[in-house]
Amino acid sequence: MDIRAVTLFSEHYVNPAAHAPFIQAAATAFHVPVQSLRLATTPFPDWLEAGDLGAVTQLVKGWQTAGITYLSLGPVQIQHDAHNIHLLHEIIAMNDAVFGSVEVADQNGRIAFGRIQATARLIRKLSTTHANGFGNLYMTAIANCPPHTPFFPVAYHSGGPTAFAIAVESADIARSAFRATTTLAEARENLVTYIEQEAGKLADTAARLSAEYNLPFLGIDFCLAPFPTNEKSIGGALEDLGAAFVGAPGSLFAAAFITDAIQRASYPHCGFNGLMLPVLEDNVVALRAAEGQLSIADLLSYSAVCGVGLDTVPLPGDVDETVLAGILLDVAALAVRLNKPLTARLMPMPGLAAGDPLTFDFPYFADSRVMKVHAHGIRGLMQTSAELKLNPYASRLAAKPHSD
Repeated sequence: MDIRAVTLFSEHYVNPAAHAPFIQAAATAFHVPVQSLRLATTPFPDWLEAGDLGAVTQLVKGWQTAGITYLSLGPVQIQHDAHNIHLLHEIIAMNDAVFGSVEVADQNGRIAFGRIQATARLIRKLSTTHANGFGNLYMTAIANCPPHTPFFPVAYHSGGPTAFAIAVESADIARSAFRATTTLAEARENLVTYIEQEAGKLADTAARLSAEYNLPFLGIDFCLAPFPTNEKSIGGALEDLGAAFVGAPGSLFAAAFITDAIQRASYPHCGFNGLMLPVLEDNVVALRAAEGQLSIADLLSYSAVCGVGLDTVPLPGDVDETVLAGILLDVAALAVRLNKPLTARLMPMPGLAAGDPLTFDFPYFADSRVMKVHAHGIRGLMQTSAELKLNPYASRLAAKPHSD
């Protein structure tokens, strides 16, 4: 297990030097390695004056001097002017330390159709800013996502005092928990125990740092996030439970089972606290996608019972914007109807078609193939620029009084 990030949440105007001692201490304070120290601000459209990209450069420089590796400038939210989506493209294109997001559905159940189409255009544009299609590594669409999730690119601050949270990379815990078990009940008990043990140590250290540096501790996002090695594959953990392969029948149950165990564990929660299935960050998931065993529709169905949504999904470079918009719309609908936070980080690969091999000189990505998408996207009534509110799902049984 590693800490993927210790993430500070701060207003943009805070002096980075004031938090440099905390950043330095947090880098080595925990019982497991810390991969990165990160900063998330309030949404940039609320404070960045018209096109002042120099202010972004200065912000990045100041925080990097203080010891921060990456910055998230928060989302372009539904209430913000759409020109900020174009500005986000410019910000990401100019600096590979900056992440951002676009809100396509909010916490009140609003789905913004025009914003979805604009985000689809942004995804296409970002796919050409880097030769390897990595522009979209720095951007995600978010739906029903609250502030103070420590994972990037979704992270953003709601305002007020600077605080911090922890994002965990811990797929290996699941693999260890399931090893040599004979029943599902035993596997779940092991996983809950392992999570509580590790989270307890993290929380104790975080509490000490919080007291010493007078920074509120917001909690731990104990997602079973993977790394592209066998022992750190959450796809491998699904197969350990009995799925023939990720994408086979039973995979959805395995995803629900693991997420249920995470949410049974007792520790200070923040963020997703679910199962992450980022295609390119998990060697087993990347392999099943390359084999054609795992589809985007499969990943969407799993996101209904686990967490995060669609992440690092490699798509054909010429994928139509209406197809991208349809995928984003489906993610938004799941997030709103199920009242859960979901994201979509879609990565068209320039010059490549479905089935083409992918090889990366990037330690956080596994080799795979471009995934197949449908040729046709949204049309007709769905190609509106309006907003529409959906209510969260409520079963008829729950809505009616019980009668004997």
